[in-house]
Amino acid sequence: MKTNKVTYWVVTILVSVMMINSAVMYLTKPEIKQAFVHLGFPSYFRVELAALKVIGAIVLLVPLPCNFKEWAYSGFAITFVSAFIAHSASGDPASARIMPVIFLVLLVVSYITYHRNLKFNNK
Repeated sequence: MKTNKVTYWVVTILVSVMMINSAVMYLTKPEIKQAFVHLGFPSYFRVELAALKVIGAIVLLVPLPCNFKEWAYSGFAITFVSAFIAHSASGDPASARIMPVIFLVLLVVSYITYHRNLKFNNK
């Protein structure tokens, strides 16, 4: 069970750090602002997404009820799938399309190990 906990924390911290990092870039990098325009999104969406990514990352890292974490996992999953679709539809290179898929896989690993930890702790 210890391996499961370690896997959970390593993957969850990685996902959370990447979400916070991308949120900071959304707010500070002009090229990211242009990328959102390229994808066809309004500027305010970039700001909203940055704020929600920070909130979601915090929710995954701090001890909160399961319902909050489920919402964060769902929100990130929708974000990653939407990012893949947006990059694919706009004709971006494979490198831009593969990153959301990689993070979706990491998110699924975090989600599965989170629920395994819950099951073990409830026995």
